[in-house]
Amino acid sequence: MNTRKIIALTIVAAGSTVASLPAAADAEHRAKALEIIKRDFQPRGQAGVDRLAEDGLQAICNRTGNNPPEYIAKRMEADQLATVKLPADGKLLGDWKEGEKIAQSGRGFTWTDNPGLPVGGNCYNCHQISPKELSFGTIGPSLFQYGKLRGNTPDIQKYTYSKIWNAKGFNLCSEMPRFGHVGALSEQQVGHLVALLLDPASPVNK
Repeated sequence: MNTRKIIALTIVAAGSTVASLPAAADAEHRAKALEIIKRDFQPRGQAGVDRLAEDGLQAICNRTGNNPPEYIAKRMEADQLATVKLPADGKLLGDWKEGEKIAQSGRGFTWTDNPGLPVGGNCYNCHQISPKELSFGTIGPSLFQYGKLRGNTPDIQKYTYSKIWNAKGFNLCSEMPRFGHVGALSEQQVGHLVALLLDPASPVNK
């Protein structure tokens, strides 16, 4: 079953769910909100109107209150996980020092940036990571001592790499960006972030 059919079935199956959602999720209110956003959004630089478009996966999450039917979620998570591109050389662990720079940086996709500029992960915006950084967000879980608690096995390296590449392969409606999937971070950059989280020498695991 392809993604288009899955989306159609989800919208039908989720009809009763959507009906019970608050007014903000109602189709009419959604349409009005999008109309206002599109009216007021001013494209600048590389930040175009296309950024307002939702793909099929996001449409499912939006229309089910981030709670799609389990059988749909599992099938689509498997599809998302299949998109993860592992390094050809099999090396999943990069340089944790470079990973810290990426985690700190939020540049690259803003309208003032030139297209093609290396993109940062802006990881501290949502997570606690290194204990040396006192300013961090709490939208995502703390990653402090991530590797110390989980180990540094090949399976953990692959899981961590894959989660950064496309978190929706593990949780369909995750708020975490699909960094590798959308081309925000390269294979090498993802590897550096894996090292930041897993390398025993990283301050994260001290």
